[in-house]
Amino acid sequence: MKTLKGPGIFLAQFIGTEAPFNRLDTIAEWAAGLGYVGVQMPTGGADSFFDLERAAESQAYCDEIAGLLAGHGLQITELSTHLQGQLVAVHPAYDELFDGFAPEAVRGKPFERQAWAVRQVKAAAKASQRLGLTAHATFSGALAWPYLYPWPQRPAGLIEEAFAELGRRWTPILDAFEDAGVDACFEIHPGEDLHDGATFERFLDEVGGHRRANILYDPSHFVLQQLDYLDFIDRYHERIRAFHVKDAEFRPTGRSGVYGGYQGWVDRPGRFRSPGDGQIDFGAIFSKLAAYDYPGWAVLEWECALKHPEDGAREGAPFIRDHIIRVTERAFDDFAGSGVDAAANRRLLGL
Repeated sequence: MKTLKGPGIFLAQFIGTEAPFNRLDTIAEWAAGLGYVGVQMPTGGADSFFDLERAAESQAYCDEIAGLLAGHGLQITELSTHLQGQLVAVHPAYDELFDGFAPEAVRGKPFERQAWAVRQVKAAAKASQRLGLTAHATFSGALAWPYLYPWPQRPAGLIEEAFAELGRRWTPILDAFEDAGVDACFEIHPGEDLHDGATFERFLDEVGGHRRANILYDPSHFVLQQLDYLDFIDRYHERIRAFHVKDAEFRPTGRSGVYGGYQGWVDRPGRFRSPGDGQIDFGAIFSKLAAYDYPGWAVLEWECALKHPEDGAREGAPFIRDHIIRVTERAFDDFAGSGVDAAANRRLLGL
C-alpha cells in the first residue's frame, strides 16, 4: 500500500490581482504558510503564472519554477490544462462562451482555436516530463453535451460519432503523453463528454484502451449527479491518477433536483462546499484510495457557494493532512503469529 501525498492545493481559484495572489512567489509563500506541500499549477489564461510553451522547450525554465517553489517547501503536484483541454472539442453552441479560454488571435476561429489547444496540451506533456511529473490534469471537451437528455429523440449514431471524433482528436495527444511517460487525467465533470463511468468507458473504447487515458477523481461532481462515488473507486481505481478534494451536498425538494432549475449556486439543491461542510465521506474515500495503492496527490480544489476562499484554503490543509492514512508496514495481528512453516501448514490440513 502507498501513503497518499499531500496536502496540495489547486491554485486556479486563488490567482488574482491583489497580493499575495498576484505573483507566484507570494502565492507560494501563502500556500506554504497554510501547511500545503504541493501546488497544482494552472497553465491557461492571461494571468497564468506558468508559460507552458516555454516550459516544453526549456529545462532551465522548468528548473527555475521548481526551484522557486522548493524554496518555500513546495513542489508541483500536476500541471493543469483544464481550459485548453476543453477547447480540444467544443460544440458550436458554446463557441462564443469558450472563446474566452483562448488567445485573442484564435477567437471566432474554431479550427484554429482547436489546433492551438491541441498544441498546448501536447506541450503540457513535455513540460510535465521536464518537471519529473507523472500525472497531468485536464478536461476532455464536449461534442455531445447538448444532447445529454434524449428529447427530442437522438438520431441513431449521433453519440457514437461524437465519441469517435473525440477519440480521433485525443489519440495523438495521448500518444504525446505516452512519449513523455505521463498520465493524462481527465476530470470526470458535467459539461464534459467524460462526465461519468459510462462515458469514460465509451471514450476508452475509442482510444483503444490507451494506457495514458486516466482519471482525475473529484467526488463532488458525483454527488451532484447522484452517482455512487465510492463504487466508482472500486470500478475505476486502476485508472485514477489524480484526486481533487472537494465537497458537495445534494438536498432535493419537490421544486428542484439534479438539474437545478437554472438557479444560482447558492439556491441549487446540489452545490459545492468546502471540505468538511458537505455530505461526502472523505474518510471512506481516503481509505479506499490507500487500499488500492493510489500513487498520487490529494489536492484541494476550493469551490464553495458560501464560504470565503481564504477560509476554505486555511481549513483545507489540515483537513487533507488529517485524512491521509500513513499506511501500515505490517499486519496488526503479527504479534500473534504462530511461526509455522510450510510443512506445518500441510500437517494442519491433514496432508
